[in-house]
Amino acid sequence: MKILVPVKRVVDANVRVRVKADGSAVDIANVKMSMNPFDEISVEEAVRMKEAGVATEVIAVSCGVHVCQETLRTAMAVGADRGVLVETDVELQPLAVAKLLKALVDKEQPQLVLLGKQAIDDDANQVGQMLAALLGWPQATFASQVTVESGKATVTREIDGGLETIEVDLPAIVTADLRLNTPRYATLPNIMKAKKKTLDVVTPDALGVDVTPRLTTLKLAEPAKREAGVRVADAAELVSKLKNVAQVI
Repeated sequence: MKILVPVKRVVDANVRVRVKADGSAVDIANVKMSMNPFDEISVEEAVRMKEAGVATEVIAVSCGVHVCQETLRTAMAVGADRGVLVETDVELQPLAVAKLLKALVDKEQPQLVLLGKQAIDDDANQVGQMLAALLGWPQATFASQVTVESGKATVTREIDGGLETIEVDLPAIVTADLRLNTPRYATLPNIMKAKKKTLDVVTPDALGVDVTPRLTTLKLAEPAKREAGVRVADAAELVSKLKNVAQVI
């Protein structure tokens, strides 16, 4: 079984994001970039499947600028067999990414596409669902446990009311949630080995995909600073403030 794992290069989760002075975009100059945390989980799960003998090949895919190769090398250092970069300087929106991934799926013919449920930069949570719609494949989102056997994937997914277990036929789309696993660290020997693994670079034009943005960001702004809280002496004072000051009751 071949698994395709899309990974995205984002601002590191430990970095405080700042908006540019003109409000046009997030300032990423000289900012540490890393693999999207949810994608780290999907890579780990795919590698575990290969180690268990369920999968035969894990292909990491990224879409974006040239330096996204670093993210792919990280995925290969963790255990992916090879990487594919769809290189473009155009701002990629979820639908464009889904179309690029569909083109790669048509080319590579994987039995499973395993990706993070969302990216921490835009929090769109759209690519997996859009890709499933474009391919006409079944999907299992927000996965906290995945078992593949006999051409089917049994997925325990997190929903508002608790946990739901579903079974989907392969090929399928699965998006990973935080509790699916704990990603491993890439060791130095594996980082060196990853430099020798195959990394193919293609363009959207070569895949026959138009990635022209359909949405325009008018302005970005940081959220207003929260005011300090107030301590109250007892329940009566709390009710009084909620009624007379906050006016919520």
